[in-house]
Amino acid sequence: MSTLPKVAWIGLGIMGSPMSENLIKAGYQVTGFTLEQEKLDRLSAAGGTVAGSIAEAVRDADVVVTMVPASPQVEAIAYGPDGILENAKSGALLVDMSSITPQTSVDLAKAAKDKGIRVLDAPVSGGEAGAIEAVLSIMVGGEQADFDEAKPLLEALGKTIVLCGPHGSGQTVKAANQLIVAVNIQACAEAVVFLEKSGVDLKAALDVLNGGLAGSTVLTRKKDNFLNRDFKPGFRIDLHHKDMGIVTDAARNVGAALPVGATVAQLVASLRAQGDGGLDHSALLRAVERLSGAQV
Repeated sequence: MSTLPKVAWIGLGIMGSPMSENLIKAGYQVTGFTLEQEKLDRLSAAGGTVAGSIAEAVRDADVVVTMVPASPQVEAIAYGPDGILENAKSGALLVDMSSITPQTSVDLAKAAKDKGIRVLDAPVSGGEAGAIEAVLSIMVGGEQADFDEAKPLLEALGKTIVLCGPHGSGQTVKAANQLIVAVNIQACAEAVVFLEKSGVDLKAALDVLNGGLAGSTVLTRKKDNFLNRDFKPGFRIDLHHKDMGIVTDAARNVGAALPVGATVAQLVASLRAQGDGGLDHSALLRAVERLSGAQV
């Protein structure tokens, strides 16, 4: 019989499904809930247990992991009579891996403490590929003892796992991550259009650029997206738009100027307004092409 903690997993999207499956592969008993039946069927096929509600999923869980799109969804699943805080057992550990505002994480931790539930904010970076390969970077906010308890579970999901500070710190670091990623993608997209318009062999150019100081994980992961104009979502523009709102608001609150970040936030917003919100964030290339006169 497994001595590993029982896990409830809430949210089985592009990231949540492969992450929960990696826990199952690592020997954890995972009971999951989400709104889409086909995703519940996928969890069941992978060896997980399907719950009919949040309350049912979390009732016997030692650890509750949540992976939903944004702050409103975290609040919806956490609070209220049918939510996590009212139905999880006292002493349970809630690990929220969603990307939300730092203040939402702080508020959740305070509310959970009154119920005897401990909380970590533990957003991730690495996209769908990182989730599938279990090589995510996980930035955590919360208490050291709770982090130490959660670390073996997190090690089944990622490779770089760091406690960044108190509640909300993981979300602050994730906001900075999303700032860096968006600016990096935008720079790559501009380089792609510049190179193509200059008549250079794009694949050869990206290969040599990625071997030097211009190289990055973004370019490694997104190079084929650029080359093939393949914008199947690994991380949607809609979600990056949300994250750019988080980082620009948080930066304003602490008095940090983000001149380049603010510009890229507007470019992400404009791409979304043009109907491309459901595409991968590498589709920032489409916006640069439009600005450069291409019909896309």
